[in-house]
Amino acid sequence: MDNKTIKYKQIASIVAILMLLLAIPSGVWPYGYYQILRWFVAGVALFIAYMAYHLEKQAWVWVMAIIAILFNPIVPIYLSKETWVLIDLITSIIFLISIFKIQINERKN
Repeated sequence: MDNKTIKYKQIASIVAILMLLLAIPSGVWPYGYYQILRWFVAGVALFIAYMAYHLEKQAWVWVMAIIAILFNPIVPIYLSKETWVLIDLITSIIFLISIFKIQINERKN
């Protein structure tokens, strides 16, 4: 795991955060936007879970796996709009925290 990969994770997390926050207002986007949102958020969550696994941050692996399952586009989970608003908000906060918490720890001599 190198700093370049961490940078890609941070960029993908920021894009996911913006997409999740843009999904909150009701009736603004066509249904296709929410399908793309599912693919992107699930993909980013899997990518972060993979990185967390290699960085030995097991709690983050589980959190991101749950997000990936929740947003999976293959077998979608159908919930009410109000529930998705809350999930989108919580997921964006989790992605924001992951930007700062899932990083390469440089060893000090």
